[in-house]
Amino acid sequence: MTKPIVLHLGDDIRWNHELYSKLNDQFEIQRAYSMSRPEFVRALKERKFGDFFAIYRPFWNTGGEMGNWNEELISLLPSSCKIYASAGAGFDWVDTACLAKKGDTEAQDWIIYCNAAAACTESVADAAIWLMLSTFRLFSWSAMAARTADADQFVDANRNLAMVSHNPKGHTLGIIGFGQIGRRTAEKAYKAFNMKILYNDIVQMPRELEDVSKATFHESMDSLLAEADCVAVATPFSGKILLNASLLSKMKPGSRLVNIARGRLLDEAALIQALKSGQLSSAGLDVHYDEPHVNRELAAMRNVEVTSHNAGASLDAHIGFERLGMDNIISFYQTGKAITPVNQHLVDKISARL
Repeated sequence: MTKPIVLHLGDDIRWNHELYSKLNDQFEIQRAYSMSRPEFVRALKERKFGDFFAIYRPFWNTGGEMGNWNEELISLLPSSCKIYASAGAGFDWVDTACLAKKGDTEAQDWIIYCNAAAACTESVADAAIWLMLSTFRLFSWSAMAARTADADQFVDANRNLAMVSHNPKGHTLGIIGFGQIGRRTAEKAYKAFNMKILYNDIVQMPRELEDVSKATFHESMDSLLAEADCVAVATPFSGKILLNASLLSKMKPGSRLVNIARGRLLDEAALIQALKSGQLSSAGLDVHYDEPHVNRELAAMRNVEVTSHNAGASLDAHIGFERLGMDNIISFYQTGKAITPVNQHLVDKISARL
């Protein structure tokens, strides 16, 4: 029998060679490597890769040169394609609803999209804790002063930072988005710093997930913002700004903000004003509105820690990205169920109507 085809986007496998060999045993591997969008569109129209069953993108920084996966690309995918497994936690670059809606016909040509958030949960949660800790202790000020190698700036930070910094112990951490990353961040903050945990999400989590960090659900984001000493954004990007000037004004005066989700969730101009007015005392940003360009005004503030979208960038996470994508494809082929489906609920709704 002819083996199903897996379309592998981007670079060669680097770590999980034994599992990739297993993938080769079960599937025919077609390679797209790193194509421009026009090249990729042409290849799909010409059916260069055949009737592939799955798309596999093991690295978030390669294999995405064709740009956003919108209806233009998705409409060109063959009806044989049933699963798209990609590295990375975020999926703002792919229209997961469109992938599901592709099956909104009697043919049921839906496509399950799987992300790899589970592989980078530990890394992102660690980064969230580091940024949160920096917003309380203002390590950004100290680091900026030390890196100048200027004695006056060193002495300034050494003498004056203590008067405006605090220990996070016993303070309240509010988390927007209580998925795997949000929950792991909450667990670390609760166990390491004895912080009180609040969270806001679309639905309340089961009690057993809340109990790990003694988290309290806030159906209203307004009430969470008003109570939290530090707010961490850990929710997927839905296509629009989440925290605008109005919501930032509802945050507890002198509180802190950490963003390890997506830069476009935050109105950076409003954040600058909130920091200047004292409404917020500090911020920690791993992600930025106009990446790879960092807002220069935010970058110059000594009460703002900025990093280069590295929260999930550890070797451990990358090895996990590579493996989880293959595991998703193999699991779906063998059982009909993916391990980390993002749009399964949309597929289920469509299937129920047909």
